[in-house]
Amino acid sequence: MNAPNVPGLGATDLAAQRSGDSRPLPPPPDTDGRLGLVVDTVREISLQTDPQTMVALFRRRARKLYRGELFVALSRRELSAPWYRITRSSRWPEELNPWTQKDRLPLLQGGLLGELIYDETPRLLRDVRMAPGDPAHEHAPGMRSLISLPIYEQGKALNMVVRMSSDPACFDGVNLADAVLEANLFGRATGTLLMAQRLEAAYLQLDRERKRIADIQRSLLPERLPAIPGVDLAAWYQTAAMAGGDYYDFFDLDDGRWGIFIADASGHGTPAAVVMAMLRTMLHARCYQCVTAPELLTLANRQLCLQTRRYDGSFVTAFYGIYDPRDGSLRYSSAGHNPPLLVRGGALLRELDDAQALPLGVYELTEFCERRTTLCPGDTLLLYTDGITEASNAAGEMYGHQRLLTCVHEDVPSAQHVVDCVHYKLHAFTGGGPQDDDQTLLALRVR
Repeated sequence: MNAPNVPGLGATDLAAQRSGDSRPLPPPPDTDGRLGLVVDTVREISLQTDPQTMVALFRRRARKLYRGELFVALSRRELSAPWYRITRSSRWPEELNPWTQKDRLPLLQGGLLGELIYDETPRLLRDVRMAPGDPAHEHAPGMRSLISLPIYEQGKALNMVVRMSSDPACFDGVNLADAVLEANLFGRATGTLLMAQRLEAAYLQLDRERKRIADIQRSLLPERLPAIPGVDLAAWYQTAAMAGGDYYDFFDLDDGRWGIFIADASGHGTPAAVVMAMLRTMLHARCYQCVTAPELLTLANRQLCLQTRRYDGSFVTAFYGIYDPRDGSLRYSSAGHNPPLLVRGGALLRELDDAQALPLGVYELTEFCERRTTLCPGDTLLLYTDGITEASNAAGEMYGHQRLLTCVHEDVPSAQHVVDCVHYKLHAFTGGGPQDDDQTLLALRVR
């Protein structure tokens, strides 16, 4: 097989390289210095992160590549013939940013430059003179020759680079095809950099808005845990995204009883947080009018069914219990939520899974039932969302109920110790990886 014909590299050189000869490859031919200039230009452009800086760099390099002492850049974006803007000019005393200072760019109509940009064809004009009445005359005094390099977007020359000179033969040695290709590659690189810059700004704005939503959503949670007589309380709340769809609350029902509420909206992030904000508003407006747990869930379900029709299948699982410290009774109802765990003597006594119904927002006529249990001194009640029990480790194994219960012992001094234990063990189990779902845990320990 014959050796390929590589400029500046003969068959003998290739053979030497293949045989392991450490002699360096000979430099490529660059008789006029253009190759080195192009390589240096492209290399320097690749280091830029700001489109305005990159344009200024290319303009300086272009003078060496194409010659000519005058330069203008044109744009007809968002304009109709014969209107166009001059976006850059080598005669301007200050550099304008056409992306942020469009109102300061000259808006011209017709003339030689207008004809060139709407012609959409590269041109090399010799011995040309711009008439004194031409709208762009002040940008090209003494011009005798020019090259126009259209920059295409979606098949149209929306922008153009024009280099001019007082020498009628200044551009005779320019390869117009190469110049158009180089200008368009540069234009594409500038557009990509500008788009990246705008995307970064948009993401920063979106991030600020999401943080604001997260702050608002967290402010809807209880600022501090209530002082329920005879009960030690602790809570832990961790969202998977900035804003979350988990929610918990406590309601002082004025007759000595306390409402205890925990819920989990489908999904997570901003949409789930919006649904929970609606639910929270409704609960605080109506909870004191509802005597029983089923009454409150029925009302919440009807309201969510009306509201979430505008969303694609949003629903909320919820558990609501009414606790009376005077006799330790807990009357409760559940809308498809994870059953709370009642621990007595350091062992699971039961799951409160006997009052289940459909989640809120699924079926407007869902009927909710009420069940009753009694919390005795030393009992611990754990209310949680499935982001805890369904959290997985690297092997895909779920955390589950049993690991959750290992943090509840008779000698645990407080509800906060239970919550801290779960937090620590869950983090160790998952290896500190990203959460797939929001995580909420409430621990109620009867003193």
